[in-house]
Amino acid sequence: MSSPASTAAPIILTGDRPTGPLHLGHYVGSLRNRVTYQRDYRQFIMLADAQALTDNMDDPAKVQRNVIEVALDYLATGIDPAQSTILIQSQIPELAELTFYYLNLVTVARLERNPTVKEEIRLRGFERDIPAGFLTYPASQAADITAFKAVLVPVGEDQVPMIEQTNEIVRRFNRIVNKDVLVEAKALVPEIGRLPGIDGKAKMSKSLGNTINLSASADEVRAAVKKVYTDPLHLRVADPGHIEGNIAFAYLDAFDPEKDALAEMKAHYQRGGLADSIVKARLEACLQEFLAPIRARRAELEKDRGHVMQILKEGTARAREVAAQTADEVKRAMGLSYF
Repeated sequence: MSSPASTAAPIILTGDRPTGPLHLGHYVGSLRNRVTYQRDYRQFIMLADAQALTDNMDDPAKVQRNVIEVALDYLATGIDPAQSTILIQSQIPELAELTFYYLNLVTVARLERNPTVKEEIRLRGFERDIPAGFLTYPASQAADITAFKAVLVPVGEDQVPMIEQTNEIVRRFNRIVNKDVLVEAKALVPEIGRLPGIDGKAKMSKSLGNTINLSASADEVRAAVKKVYTDPLHLRVADPGHIEGNIAFAYLDAFDPEKDALAEMKAHYQRGGLADSIVKARLEACLQEFLAPIRARRAELEKDRGHVMQILKEGTARAREVAAQTADEVKRAMGLSYF
């Protein structure tokens, strides 16, 4: 069994909203980095079920059943519970307690100005009917980050404003209590960020239905690859093709290990004489080879879901000890330790 990173190692907090199975975009954007991070960092990975309810309160069962589905994806892709602490957000009440205190350190106007929040509100069509929990998510995220005293938070470029707002809360709290109780965090933006959807949309998203799930069967992968957006101007095989904006090549860049052969294929496509069907055949072969072992590990793990839930229970218990200590420090600093 692998050894966990030293308790003196820098702390990373990362996680996902359990609203559906994870897909290739999650793998490229975060999962493969987490497998690497767990060797050198003390890593907490959060199943953010409470945060998921801020815009899924009409169907809490969807969030509940996806907690274990996402956990299965984690374990199948190589996240090791002996090295990374996997936790369930709702089972750590100290996070809600810290959120309550932090809400007094941020104004509604500041929350509404947060670029990430503004964009998410627009995408969901909330207009002014914004769930209060959704609007105040930056305070909740600040609680998550500071509870574990994370100094690094892997996020996409679009999430950087959330980390900036966390640090504003940290600085204001430390200034009020005249003591460095909380620590600031740094956004860790991956080199390869968002993977586009198979339809050519900028984002691979469960809600848009343009994903290839990590749990997809071989037949599902084959069907999805057939739908992958290529070059709409590449009407005949002899025509020169374009690489930029061609989703098939974007995926090959991410998953094809044979970079020299891929470079030759790109050159051939650009000068003409290479059919999209050949490109897609290469892409399918790469994805099938990549997903097969993940699918097999996931199937094995699914045989004993009780064991997976025990992993989550133990990780959550370890995480709660850390969060409780931070909550106690926060209350003592504010003079709220009466007994």
